[in-house]
Amino acid sequence: MRTRNVTTLFRKFLSVLLPALVILTPAALRAELIDPAAEQYAVTSEMLDPEHAGYDEGAVDLVGAAIYKYMQFGGGRSALTEEQITAAEGYYDRYEQAPFFTVSNLWILLCAFLVFIMHLGFASLESGLTQRKNTVNILFKNAYIICIGILLYALWGFNAMYPGDWTINNLFAFGAPIGGTPADNADLSYGGTGLCQTGWADFIFQAMFAATAATIVSGAVAERVKLPAFMVFAALLVGFAYPITGGWKWGGGILDANGFHDFAGSSVVHAFGGFAALACVLVLGPRRGKFTPGGIKPILGSNLPLATIGAFLLWFGWFGFNGGSVLSADPGLIAYVIVTTSIAGACGGLASMFTAWAALRKPDLSMALNGILAGLVGITAGADQMSILGAIIAGSVAGVLVVFAVITFDRLKIDDPVGAISVHGICGIWGTLAVGIPFLTMPGAGAPFHIQLLGTLSISIFAFAFSFVVFFALKLLMGVRVDEQEEVEGLDVAEHGVPAYGVEEGSY
Repeated sequence: MRTRNVTTLFRKFLSVLLPALVILTPAALRAELIDPAAEQYAVTSEMLDPEHAGYDEGAVDLVGAAIYKYMQFGGGRSALTEEQITAAEGYYDRYEQAPFFTVSNLWILLCAFLVFIMHLGFASLESGLTQRKNTVNILFKNAYIICIGILLYALWGFNAMYPGDWTINNLFAFGAPIGGTPADNADLSYGGTGLCQTGWADFIFQAMFAATAATIVSGAVAERVKLPAFMVFAALLVGFAYPITGGWKWGGGILDANGFHDFAGSSVVHAFGGFAALACVLVLGPRRGKFTPGGIKPILGSNLPLATIGAFLLWFGWFGFNGGSVLSADPGLIAYVIVTTSIAGACGGLASMFTAWAALRKPDLSMALNGILAGLVGITAGADQMSILGAIIAGSVAGVLVVFAVITFDRLKIDDPVGAISVHGICGIWGTLAVGIPFLTMPGAGAPFHIQLLGTLSISIFAFAFSFVVFFALKLLMGVRVDEQEEVEGLDVAEHGVPAYGVEEGSY
């Protein structure tokens, strides 16, 4: 206790004396102020290296404080040794930035929780837009996806997506389980002020994203897919395929090296999931009775209030999806990203409302809900780059696109019960391309259009090809579609043995 008090008094003494000396001492003599302190505490590079056995926290704090104060009051870096600069930076990281680091880490964790809520949104939206006889099946799939997604991302995906070394240069890396202790990188050592969080916060935030890709597929294949086949496919998609293309951008891979910009995942998450869904739907085929010789037969959703709740839960979660992608508690950028996200979602909703009203002659709620989601997908790649006008345009175009995409897929006899391919696939590509349109972005922001096009096509084609091959193989090996009687009866009873709602026999 006595030693600690002496140390505290000495540090206070330094904090008062050194600035005064620095101000009053000629510049030529300032560098010499630090040398006696360095000699007194025998500072070496080993003592300043946290990974070295000789690391001395007291030396870093005391000498670092002295050097930091010197630099703060006009001292230049050129007169300092590497050890002295390291000491100053170490002190700055440990004390000056500690409040920012703590707030940033908490913000990332809160955003991870918001993205987790999006899985409840997906479950609600899918359940509401499909028939009640398949509700348990949809809820079961969504529960499975988040569980298997977190586990596989921990065992393989995270370290495959953010590799220390690429196995195949900038294209592929082997994964490995996460590990460590609670004290690991509990300061700015993990990523500085740009990636201001612990490795644990980074993992859980990214794990929520990974599971989303398979959830997108769940809605598109609803009401006719075999549960075991889907479970195998979802595990391979989220555990193996997603980290590959995710690493191309967010892991410093080939797309990132060429200047591709995807802030929060219009392509990395949404187009990836959308085109994986398209491949599965093509292999699976449409629901029984959807397309008849007389035309397209609407299969109505069972619970539009639940679908609406799901859409609003997704919008709510998107504040974490995009806001957390700032990767720190930068107050200006977080606020701006959430504003552009909100504006684009609102414009997407309005655009789809009036477009569908004109095309279908009636105001369509499901189109309006998908329009909101389309606008959010459309801004996700460039929420940090778009001007306010750009956010309005990006969201509005997405809202129009999703209506015509849904109509077009129906005419092509591609059955997507919830519009996932249109919302995430088509609008994911649009949102990525929008970053490459100069008048939509802020001055000095954006990315080359041809790079954006190359990047989004690369991710979409890989997702489609991987999913088609894997799902077709599963079709040959174990079958991917329930038989006709099970589809008529409903997957709740056929596959789970229980209906979602307590109803009298014969009325289900």
